[in-house]
Amino acid sequence: MMTDPDPAVPTGSSNAPAPSLAERYGRARTGSHKPGGLPGQDDPWEEGDDIRPRPKLSVGARIAVAVALAAGVATAAWFTIVDTQRDPVTYADVGFSVVSPEQVDVTFDVSMPPGTEAVCTVTALSQSFAEVGAVDVEVGPDDSRTTRHTVTIATTELATTGVVDHCDLR
Repeated sequence: MMTDPDPAVPTGSSNAPAPSLAERYGRARTGSHKPGGLPGQDDPWEEGDDIRPRPKLSVGARIAVAVALAAGVATAAWFTIVDTQRDPVTYADVGFSVVSPEQVDVTFDVSMPPGTEAVCTVTALSQSFAEVGAVDVEVGPDDSRTTRHTVTIATTELATTGVVDHCDLR
């Protein structure tokens, strides 16, 4: 009775060279050997070929992109203009000095169009952020856009800070 040779035992000549690792486990695949690749077809993922040229936009697509960018710039400009017109008076706290438990000096800048007038409410606050003093300050008219002002606020108890609460055009 004849049995099939054991597949683990090599057959043939014992003088044959052992297969290389590449032959045993397979060579690196290229485009024509990858699943789905067709013989003679270039592999788009082949090493060194990572950057593929992008298709150019059509004239209509270029015009659409240009119109969208112009609309975005126009919208940003419109919001900037509207915001400036809505709140033409801005202010910035510069500093404060606690003179005594009954008095604090507050320094602040006001920016507004030259020739306009505004009223700013400046408050003194205690350690618990309770209002312990307030004063309304008339600002302007002035030739420059930004002016610096220092105001003294009488307080009912020790103030730990002084700030501008708000400014409004007259």
